[in-house]
Amino acid sequence: MVRERPIVLTPEGKAALEQELEHLRQHKLPLLLERLQQLSNEGDISDNSEYEDTKEELVLTEARIREIEHILRRAQMITRAGPQDEVRLGSRVTVIDEEGSVETWVIVSPEEANAAQGRISIESPVGAALLGKRVGTTVTVRAPGGEMRFTIQRIE
Repeated sequence: MVRERPIVLTPEGKAALEQELEHLRQHKLPLLLERLQQLSNEGDISDNSEYEDTKEELVLTEARIREIEHILRRAQMITRAGPQDEVRLGSRVTVIDEEGSVETWVIVSPEEANAAQGRISIESPVGAALLGKRVGTTVTVRAPGGEMRFTIQRIE
């Protein structure tokens, strides 16, 4: 039997997934079903690209609902007990790069990673390099775009 890895979420990540799930179930899914019904009532759907596109969007939405349900069923919450002097899952880390740019990221599981929101996965090159490090440590990250160096300024 294949053993699945545990899914660890921050409280914010769990709340965001629950909110997305509710939106998909309560709003998007009913709208897609209603639109499909309207299109099928309008006549021949055999060569209707809008009908096919809507049907595909419905399939993708249902798949995302199942994915979120699966994640939430298996999710374990991060506990932030103990000292926060090293980077770990759920840490908010402020770093400075070689050019002096300061960035702050939250280290999260892949299921709640969103680079645009400053939430990076522990499985990403940067997230993996930061794990277990302390303030003042400089890490070298080998990423597809090249090598980067970051110095940890703060861990929360």
